[in-house]
Amino acid sequence: MERLRSVLGLLNDQVLRMEWLSEAVRLLIEGVFGLSTSTKLGASAHFFVYDIVKIFVLLSVLIFGISYVQSFFPPERTREILGRFHGIAANTLSALLGTVTPFCSCSSIPLFIGFVRAGLPLSVTFSFLISSPLVDLASVLLLASIFNWRIAIAYVLVGLVLAVAGGTLIGKLKLERYIEDFVLARARMSATRIGQSTETCDCAPSSAPGMTRRDRLVFAREQVADILKKVWPYVLVGVGIGALIHNWIPESIIASILGKGNVFSVVIATLVGVPMYADIFGTLPIAEALVAKGVGIGTVLSFMMAVTALSLPSVILLKKVVKTRLLVIFVGIVTLGITFIGYAFNAFAHWFI
Repeated sequence: MERLRSVLGLLNDQVLRMEWLSEAVRLLIEGVFGLSTSTKLGASAHFFVYDIVKIFVLLSVLIFGISYVQSFFPPERTREILGRFHGIAANTLSALLGTVTPFCSCSSIPLFIGFVRAGLPLSVTFSFLISSPLVDLASVLLLASIFNWRIAIAYVLVGLVLAVAGGTLIGKLKLERYIEDFVLARARMSATRIGQSTETCDCAPSSAPGMTRRDRLVFAREQVADILKKVWPYVLVGVGIGALIHNWIPESIIASILGKGNVFSVVIATLVGVPMYADIFGTLPIAEALVAKGVGIGTVLSFMMAVTALSLPSVILLKKVVKTRLLVIFVGIVTLGITFIGYAFNAFAHWFI
């Protein structure tokens, strides 16, 4: 058992954390550019180069594999699977499918229309919409590479619980009357009007059953190029902010705002994250720097979850198909859930660190 742990630890350190890359970047910074990594400037340069290379390498590999899996789950097949279940089982399956079908925010309208038109309960639809952007394999593995597997697995579990509980509560409140009339009356025509088919989205194939292995490999390769093209600005900005926090902003300032001594730190982190227009991969280096400065893991995860589950573009898109009251209730439930999760993580931080 001890040997197995040693092997797994080595794989985690060298494959996910890429400690070999950290050492190579240190030698580059010190040997080629003459900057000592013990100085603020040298440490910032090391943080910036190392995190960018690590994130892009991991993203490329993970997105390729995940996209290949995603090719088996186009929106129409997902609806078909979910339509076979009812009650809490349907909500749970919906949340689980959301983890392996990481549709982008552009899918929120066509997915919502397609799910409702297929007769799926509102609770199932919202469980999927919460889970899909919040919990996916790429973000989980990247979390493990930055923190550890206990935190990554706990993140998945609480994300699924939030998706199931949030969707179930929305279903219990009987809010179907707050869906825009055109969604039920003219779903297909309305989806076309906003530039998407109810059956397809450019981030997922519409005819997966007929795809060959070569088609799936091409789709996965195209997804890597497409997603990297979309997220690279957020990664650069996120890593830059992370380097700034890690090496230049005094720990006392961060502690006064988001430190463990501030009882409102989770609330502040959640409210700051809700309106942000950022990508989960851009928030990871910021999270890494905040934890290094002593910010509680729950506070950091609350920030990340708020950015991911309630990004401004997805909320704006969702407003096209639901009325204001339902949108406010949805955002409120998810925000409260994220806040509760943050405080719970902080209370039991010793279990994860």
